[in-house]
Amino acid sequence: MNIEEVKALGDAIRAEVGKAVVGLDEAVELMLVALFASGHILLEGPPGTAKTFLAQCFARAAGLDYGRIQFTPDLLPGDILGSNLFNFQTSQFTLTHGPIFTELLLADEINRTPPKTQAALLEAMQERTVTIDGIDHKLSERFMVVATQNPIESQGVYPLPEAQLDRFLFKFEVGYPSLEQEREIVAKQGSRFGMPRPEQWGVAQVADHATISAAADAVAANRLADEVVDYVVRLVRATRATGDLQIGASPRAGATLAAAARAHAALDGRDFVLPDDVKKLAPAALRHRVILSPAAEIDGRTADAVIAGLVEQVEAPR
Repeated sequence: MNIEEVKALGDAIRAEVGKAVVGLDEAVELMLVALFASGHILLEGPPGTAKTFLAQCFARAAGLDYGRIQFTPDLLPGDILGSNLFNFQTSQFTLTHGPIFTELLLADEINRTPPKTQAALLEAMQERTVTIDGIDHKLSERFMVVATQNPIESQGVYPLPEAQLDRFLFKFEVGYPSLEQEREIVAKQGSRFGMPRPEQWGVAQVADHATISAAADAVAANRLADEVVDYVVRLVRATRATGDLQIGASPRAGATLAAAARAHAALDGRDFVLPDDVKKLAPAALRHRVILSPAAEIDGRTADAVIAGLVEQVEAPR
């Protein structure tokens, strides 16, 4: 698959998702980048902003097997991974797969379960492998986690540990739609209560496993000039040098940002990465990987504001 075909595939998936989902074009773009860069995405927003519906429509358009886990305080790691159950007919233990054995996994309200259960996703997100009773089980190479969390409620929730957050390629903050977008949502979906299914809005499958894998291979071969590599490294290291951040981004952040920039360039129809690709993706790729210093918090600064300042300060290659 060439870059022009990757761009066409991305445009087709956007068009299908857009039939049902209104006002989340940037989220769809980041999900496409994450898909082709073999990454994961965290969607944070208040209830009723179509986070779950977006994941369903995206999975259908991209031809990915879809699975969902509703995270609750009493959820156990075995409820996610599966377990070996004794079969009395064969007198042997048989592995019962958990919902993690899929391609696009919606981890709904991931911050409602304790860290022990959240950690069950760590190995799967990084290595696409799960270990059950000492035996490794491979997941699909297209395995992708789309996690959601509600930033409003503070009771009964468990903040994601830093190691978990660092596994997400992007964190996207889902806000409320504009006036015109909300009017369109009400006009389109105000005929019945409950979540509509993607097929009811004509969302069709436009890709399959082989197509997505071929697109990911084409993206990985995209050219990344040494000057752009240096720019990514300087930008990530700048997060560790500023006094506004107590904790900066990890080396993994630089590697994943470079992979995301390759995918973003391909979706724009280019076989080479520009510094603008890095600049556009930097906020979503870094905001969840840094921790503000106490002084910055007292001043009312945000991680996005600090990152935006660093993007302006760090000189980009020409």
